[in-house]
Amino acid sequence: MSATPRAAIDVSGLPTVSFGSSDLGWWSTVVFMAIEGTTIAVCLVCHIYLKQNFSTWPPTVPPDLGVATANTVVLLVIMAPMLLAGRAARRLDLWRVRLWLTVAIALSAVAVVLRAYEFGALNVRWDQTAYGSAAWTTLGFHTSLLVIDLLETLVLTLIFYIGPVEKRHFSDTDDSAAYQVFLSLCYLPIYLLVFLLPRWTR
Repeated sequence: MSATPRAAIDVSGLPTVSFGSSDLGWWSTVVFMAIEGTTIAVCLVCHIYLKQNFSTWPPTVPPDLGVATANTVVLLVIMAPMLLAGRAARRLDLWRVRLWLTVAIALSAVAVVLRAYEFGALNVRWDQTAYGSAAWTTLGFHTSLLVIDLLETLVLTLIFYIGPVEKRHFSDTDDSAAYQVFLSLCYLPIYLLVFLLPRWTR
């Protein structure tokens, strides 16, 4: 008794790498952004809730704006080289991917250094008041994402410099660019509620 032949589909003509929503890695990045964005939102809601429990907000010296404002600018500027790296990655342009990722890493390193000074600019210890705990937790969570993203981008850049470079690494770069935009933009409400609001309501 002969075996029944099975239908087969020839997929040899399909691309070996994809970008955007057709890539599984892109969907993983979107899920990460949703989870992390929700966590940041919860932290910010805590600030709004705590503000209702104090007659004076903040209950300590208001935070300094200088270093936080400078870092906000740096985080927004980082989006440009990352988006350019993502655009170059879609063209499989190795030279420009290397260039723009290197620029992004330098700016990200500056952002991490400035972030260390931002904690001091809060003018409150994490264990001093509930306000201090909320401010440090919110800033600390975003800092962890900032550091992890810097390390991930650094590893990706080293791969492009020392190899072996595979086509999927270009897709990873495109996803990383989208994540960097999320990371930079989600700091804006943090800057607003943690640094600006305490001065507006003083």
